Amino acid sequence: MKKLVYILLIVWGTAASAQPPIPAKPQAKPIALMGGVAHLGNGQVIQNSIIAFENGKLTIVADATTVKVDLSKHEVINITGKHVYPGFILPNSQIGLQEVSSIRAMNDYNERGELNPNVRALISYNTDSEYIPTYRFNGVLLAETTPTGGLISGSSSLMEMEGWNWEDAALTADIGIHLNWPAISRRQFDFNTFTFAESPNKEYDKEVGELELFFTEAAAYGKQTSKESNLKLEAVQGLFDGSKVLFIHANTSKEIVESVRFAQRSGIQKITMIAGANALWVSDFLKENKIPVILPATHNLPDRNDDDVDLPFKLPHLLTQAGVTVSLSNDGALHGGRNLGFYAGTAVAYGMSKEDALKTLTSNTAKALGVDKRVGTLEVGKDATLFVSKGDALDYRTNVLSHAFISGKLVALPGIQEELYDRFSNKYGHKH
Repeated sequence: MKKLVYILLIVWGTAASAQPPIPAKPQAKPIALMGGVAHLGNGQVIQNSIIAFENGKLTIVADATTVKVDLSKHEVINITGKHVYPGFILPNSQIGLQEVSSIRAMNDYNERGELNPNVRALISYNTDSEYIPTYRFNGVLLAETTPTGGLISGSSSLMEMEGWNWEDAALTADIGIHLNWPAISRRQFDFNTFTFAESPNKEYDKEVGELELFFTEAAAYGKQTSKESNLKLEAVQGLFDGSKVLFIHANTSKEIVESVRFAQRSGIQKITMIAGANALWVSDFLKENKIPVILPATHNLPDRNDDDVDLPFKLPHLLTQAGVTVSLSNDGALHGGRNLGFYAGTAVAYGMSKEDALKTLTSNTAKALGVDKRVGTLEVGKDATLFVSKGDALDYRTNVLSHAFISGKLVALPGIQEELYDRFSNKYGHKH
């Protein structure tokens, strides 16, 4: 019996230590960060800064060498020699909707059917996900939880990487609708030749017709004064008044142009494109129509055999030079989301300035998601969602966080991976 109790205590203790950190309490008193190099997220840098916040909102963003303020009521934290940044924002992610990809019951991001605008990723969001602490440890403090599948996947929301439940974690609910534009041609991998083969999509016109019919009905539904409730048509009404963003996922350059023109004809006010290298070939069109672009991770191989092998690394800089507002995301497995800052760091190595690269994780992303009035830059009145790094946050060697705040709350940084690292670094007497 004693052995059984001992074993249960060990198992319980191991399970307890594997839980995500306890959510932080709301900010209790004003806090001031003194002396750090402040990267505001809009291209500006303050070498000797005062960053103060109260009740979760920024109250002072100033140069300490020219501005004198009374900080007697503040908890003052000296961050001299360190760098302070707005919290990185990860768009187009399945965070909170997927945990173990090989277990079907732990994947809740793809609904059956083709037209599901009424599906809300928000209510399936799991705040106990073990991915969340790994994101904020590298400065990713906000992430868009996004459904996938079908022609219209549903509605995404911007979540704080902190909270007891989805109601606590939601920064902005239902920011936009995700549309997967039909492919003009299908790409299939041929294992005999180990190459991709393309064939026309015979269903293209039919699928586009379904979308045209749906948005026509939705526009007519919104103009009716008396109507029977229709959840699908109701879900997209914000697209017509500009309160929601239409996120278009498209691949080829022709698909990008056709999808944007379709959205414009349908009366949609805000459009953000989620695309890869083909956006570069229609950059003039995107600039002219003021369409922001969310790119996949820069740590990728090119899509085409005749592309430069380093095109994904150069792409953020090339599009920025072309006048397009660029944001970075992560495609594929969830664990890559924590590397968001390092994707931008790679773009710096291939021509982009550090402050422009920072915009692709902060202000540009906030604009693309339609939440730039609250987050994305260090400005008075915005949310105090920021972090302090011992060095350059875009360099994996110096991205070492000492503090992270989400809406003014001081969040715990170490997670399971850090605990395991500390544990096994001391194995057999080896010290790290």
